[in-house]
Amino acid sequence: MWVYPTVSEAIALPVVRRGRPRVVAGSAGLGNRVRWAHVAEVADIAHLLRGGELVLTTGIALPDDPAGLARYVDDLVGVGAAGLVVELVRRWPDRLPSALVQAAERRGLPLVTLSAETRFVSVTEAVIELVMDRQVAELRAAEQVHEIFTALTVSGAEPTDILHEVARLAGLPVVLETLTHHVLAYDTAGVDPAGLLLDWEARSRSVTPDGRTAYDPGAGWLVTVVGARGDDWGRLVLVSPDEPPHRHVVVAERAASALALHRLVARDRDTLERQTHRALLSELLAPGTPSGELPMRANALGIPLEDRQLVGVAIQPCSTVPTSAAAALATQEVLRDLAEVTASAARRARIPALVGVVDDSSVRALLSLPRRMNVSQVLDQVAQEVHRLAAGTPRASRVVVAVGTTAASLSDARRSLGEAAHVANAALRSPGSKTYHRLDDVRLRGVLHLLRDDERLSAFVHRELGPLLAREDNQATRLIEALRAFCEHGGNKSSAAAAVHLSRTAYYQQLERIEQLLGVSLDDPESTLSLHVALLASDVITTNQHR
Repeated sequence: MWVYPTVSEAIALPVVRRGRPRVVAGSAGLGNRVRWAHVAEVADIAHLLRGGELVLTTGIALPDDPAGLARYVDDLVGVGAAGLVVELVRRWPDRLPSALVQAAERRGLPLVTLSAETRFVSVTEAVIELVMDRQVAELRAAEQVHEIFTALTVSGAEPTDILHEVARLAGLPVVLETLTHHVLAYDTAGVDPAGLLLDWEARSRSVTPDGRTAYDPGAGWLVTVVGARGDDWGRLVLVSPDEPPHRHVVVAERAASALALHRLVARDRDTLERQTHRALLSELLAPGTPSGELPMRANALGIPLEDRQLVGVAIQPCSTVPTSAAAALATQEVLRDLAEVTASAARRARIPALVGVVDDSSVRALLSLPRRMNVSQVLDQVAQEVHRLAAGTPRASRVVVAVGTTAASLSDARRSLGEAAHVANAALRSPGSKTYHRLDDVRLRGVLHLLRDDERLSAFVHRELGPLLAREDNQATRLIEALRAFCEHGGNKSSAAAAVHLSRTAYYQQLERIEQLLGVSLDDPESTLSLHVALLASDVITTNQHR
């Protein structure tokens, strides 16, 4: 895929211009690439050519009959000759035979006459020098590409940075896809993303070039396989309407190598697919209206979000909150395992799903079901598979699977995801044996979650717990946890004291302090119930504010 000079550029060389060149036929082929210049004074030269030659002749040995001249042109075109230059001095002083001109025009072969005697050896030298200059320029450009991608690799650049550099160097859109033709990342190079990704999967399936790197002229795609150590996992597509120059091939191949190396180096972190899913989920959960590109980007991943039943799911390990950096790291490793488990469970159920770790406690998934599919059956299948696969992970642990209400639009999908996270947090306190949990299963907490944005609920919390919530010291935190334990253990002070790891004497002192601050008696069942509801409501409101 070297960028060779065209026939137009070759005949514009000074040494050719001195022969007073004139294009008499085949002007449509003036863009043909010239790989070499070859002097040939025999008619049966075609079998000695390899394609891309600019053939120079005086015409002395060419046939006299029209059929022979037409056959001569056909043979040149058949082997891919770039053009034919005939000197009008010896054989045909005035003009070429019409049969030769008509054949060249019919076959689109550039036919150029030189009306002045020309030293063909000087022409071949000049053309070959032009070819070599182009190749040297390409090699220098390729060397610069190698340096750029080496620097990106050493600096640990992310895939999006690598694709941005590809688009900058080539000036063309670039797409990174999986081997199943789902888009992982892309850079439009300034073009409309909707047009770039429209029907991507179907278009990509039709492009099956030979070899690890090849150009498909029908699609206008330069495709190179991405992978290392025999583990191919994607394709890099450079959208190039014209056959790409050698430097673009180098750009694509070096980018593919950088992407493969990034995956090897980052194999202990999220996969690129999980990163892509996490970015879309984070955007969906962020305040404000999701961008208009979000459904299109998800669809390019093979996850349609429009005209579907959307169900938010949260998967949370039944483990304690991490108390150290090492424990936090271990939790993140567990969540990464659970993300892969959840994605695998969705695939086994043949349900498209966005799956990612978007916080420090749970895996989120947004299932996309066809309109008429039975949601409960799908949730049963996915949840059972999550439990089974989670038990087989290296850091096997019990998990809670929680789901939100079914959403009919993308804007409601955020609510479903939020509900799922709330249900998971609530279900952790009493996971039971359910395969998955809904709002109905967390009872009072479910009702409070539905009322979480009501100002009257916030006012109730402040009326009941105001003196405790207003304090921001460690003592206030300890008092709130003491009250929570008292409520959760049904007023059993001995059990509550054990739960917060205090002696009964110290715990009783904390309860007395709570009664003084709040002006209530914890011996009154209605007061205890009201305080317990306020604590639950406070948890729901705080969780909602942090999402």
